[in-house]
This record gives sequence, C-alpha cells and structure tokens, in this order.
Amino acid sequence: MIRIGYAAGAFDLFHVGHLNILRMAKSRCDFLIAGVVSDEICEATKGKRPIVPLEERLEIVSSIEFVDSAIADMWPDRLDTWREVGFNVFFKGDDWYGTARGLELERRFAEVGVAVEYFPYTVHTSSTGLRSALDALSATSRPLGT
Repeated sequence: MIRIGYAAGAFDLFHVGHLNILRMAKSRCDFLIAGVVSDEICEATKGKRPIVPLEERLEIVSSIEFVDSAIADMWPDRLDTWREVGFNVFFKGDDWYGTARGLELERRFAEVGVAVEYFPYTVHTSSTGLRSALDALSATSRPLGT
C-alpha cells in the first residue's frame, strides 16, 4: 500500500525545525502532503494570527523538496482534514505523545485506518521563540515616548 502522509503546521517564520519535521515525514511515506494551517485556525488555536500570510506560507512550504503537495488546511477537526485530503499516516509532534489529546487523536484515526506517528521537535528553535525575539527587538528599537 502507498503511504500517503500528512504533516500539518502553521509554518510561520519558517525555520530548521519545520524543515526537520517535513524531512522526517517524507522519509516515512511515499507521498507527503503538507497542510499549511489557515490564519483563522491559527488564531483560534494559538490565540494569534501568523506573521506571514497563508499564501506566502503555502508558497514557501510547496517549494520544499520533501513536500509533494502543499494545501491550505482550513479544518479545525483532523478527521475533516482526512475526509477532504485522504491520507493514511498522520505526523504529529511528540509533545502530543501519551497525552489525552494525543490518545484521542490516535483513537479517532485508528477507527478510519490512519496511523499516527510522532516526531521530536527541534528543541532549540521555535516560531514562538522567534516571534518573542522579534517582539523584543521591536520594543527596544521604538523611539522614546511611543
């Protein structure tokens, strides 16, 4: 059976951690679909909109050699994503492994024949950290009184 993998992410402020996830995902499937989470879904789940707009994030991710297809991920429920996209392996960060959310995701996907595989995050780099650094730089570069 052909392994069709799906790796979703905001992929905002694209960094080496994103590249590592896509590289590892591609090494475990025949065809990799990268779901670039919409601005609205990012805001609903993370409490803030991405810095880089969806169209640009899609262009960046679709240019990565490990990605066979990049799509805008517009579905808050991963089963809706599966129904629309059609994959049999779902890749997720290992921060979900063994958690209530991760176990529920595994259970729901098992019911439709989708395997869940976890990857370690690149510990030293994150979009949240980059955003914080940008915010700090921005705050220190403002003229006094603004």
